[in-house]
Amino acid sequence: MGFAASLPSGAAALDIVRVGLIGSGDAELRDSLQANSIVKTLEGKAETTGGDVLAAARSEYARMIEVLYSKGYYSSVVSVLVDGREAALIDPFREPSSVAEVQILVEPGRPFRFGRAQIGPLLDQSPLESGFRTGAPALADVVRETASDAVDDWRGAGYAKATIADQSVLARHATAQLDVDIALSTGPRVTFGEIVIAGETDVREKRVRKIAGIPSGQIYDPEAVAKAASRLRKTGTFKSVQVIEAETVNADGSLDMQINVVDRKPRRIGGGVELSSLDGLTLSGYWLHRNILGGAEQLRVDTEIAQIGGNSGDIDYDLSFRFEKPAAFGADTLLFAEGGLSYSDEPDYIEKQVELTVGLSREFGDRLTGELGIGYSFSRVTDLYVTPNTQRDIQLFSLPFALTYDARDNRLDTKDGYYLKGELTPFYETVQGQTGAHLTFDARAYKALGETKQTVFAGRLQLGQLVGLTSQTAPPDFLFYSGGGGTVRGQPYQSLGVPIAGGTIGGRAFAALSGEVRYAINDTFGLVAFADAGFIGADGFGNGAWHSGAGLGVRYQTPVGPIRLDVAAPVSGNTGSGVQVYVGIGQAF
Repeated sequence: MGFAASLPSGAAALDIVRVGLIGSGDAELRDSLQANSIVKTLEGKAETTGGDVLAAARSEYARMIEVLYSKGYYSSVVSVLVDGREAALIDPFREPSSVAEVQILVEPGRPFRFGRAQIGPLLDQSPLESGFRTGAPALADVVRETASDAVDDWRGAGYAKATIADQSVLARHATAQLDVDIALSTGPRVTFGEIVIAGETDVREKRVRKIAGIPSGQIYDPEAVAKAASRLRKTGTFKSVQVIEAETVNADGSLDMQINVVDRKPRRIGGGVELSSLDGLTLSGYWLHRNILGGAEQLRVDTEIAQIGGNSGDIDYDLSFRFEKPAAFGADTLLFAEGGLSYSDEPDYIEKQVELTVGLSREFGDRLTGELGIGYSFSRVTDLYVTPNTQRDIQLFSLPFALTYDARDNRLDTKDGYYLKGELTPFYETVQGQTGAHLTFDARAYKALGETKQTVFAGRLQLGQLVGLTSQTAPPDFLFYSGGGGTVRGQPYQSLGVPIAGGTIGGRAFAALSGEVRYAINDTFGLVAFADAGFIGADGFGNGAWHSGAGLGVRYQTPVGPIRLDVAAPVSGNTGSGVQVYVGIGQAF
């Protein structure tokens, strides 16, 4: 018999929980039983009562049997001793006031293998690849997975009412074999019928159907049903979305669908305050309407006043808007229009700008999104260093294009996956009659270690290039700088550029590398160690300057994502000194 024990903690009601195997030395099985133990979660907790322990101990039998079945053990004996007494035999009306020790003793018996393993009818043989065959280990999970995959195959081929019609499971203990027979009923192959809209919504029914995109008259597809619900949720208009199949198939072989939606409150306002020792006070606010034209269209207006009392320039003002219409040209295509007015007073220039972009965004599957637009902008720039106190006008017509591939498991707190985004903006500048292009690339990768994903390695690469215009003639927001929370932490915001007489301007080439090691102390707090490096080149990547920074951070988990606190200092370069502090919601990248 083997035991895994923990040290007692005398102040707690439950000091010790032991999990042991009788007649088996399977360490992996013992670890699995211990990891799934309900009683084990109460060990060492001072607030645990005797009633809590007894209730958990009674539930332990079913939990241990479930684990044993998943490993192919069907002749097991489980004993749960609460201070030496079998939990199932303790009078529930005379439960102990406290419990010091619980022993979970398991005699697993022989592992079973499949004897007879039959399922049908099958659309193809792919469900059997999970190991459902005579002589293979008789794992309960394999039986469930095989049956589920077989039903899903039929549903995916248009047989919406495919189900398990009958099943027989027989454990032959003498030979340690499990006989399983599963009979499926496919039902008829159906098409999508009428789409009925229900629920509390001010969105027009025609628009709900168009956004959902369920193709009436076409062969039933469960992926189309799931995609319809996803499209409706992504609009942000609805707080509740359900897509329900009718119970019965119509006489013509069609299956009606009902979409139940409940609206969010249509309007929302918000704001924020940020204070920096270098940049001063920033005030921001927004107004949002989720259904402004009755078709789930969204309009958001943002305003910001920045650098109030700052040391890096005078006050900046910004007023912008974004309008979105989902399902403008098909269910997966969104129409957007965005623009704004801004006044920027920076150390090397003053800019007044008006801009407008209209475009389309289309989803090409669950992860790939493409965006194409037509843009116009007009800027009046006063250069402070290039040609001091000289104004120049810049008028651009552009065709911004972007592709995004997002394979992250969680956007605010990613543990596994990767993210790729490339942007290309060809343009024509009418004042000088010049053409050019602005290019950026952002790649992020994440890898968690172990089943608990307690440690996560994260990396990021950013690249940028401006072609066609010189630094002296380009719009200031087309030039690149490095430094700050989005590029190199520990270095002041936009502190690295291209030196010129009297000051610094942005460069035409940019690169940044970031690496983090994230460690979760528990479900609430985490620690992060990070290092960043940034490069700015006057014209290209062959010649330029680097700087870097590094630091430590703390993460506090909330329902909307981790609250981030990073403290960093310069490592190389001459653009900063001292420490920089960064606070935000979500990971740095």
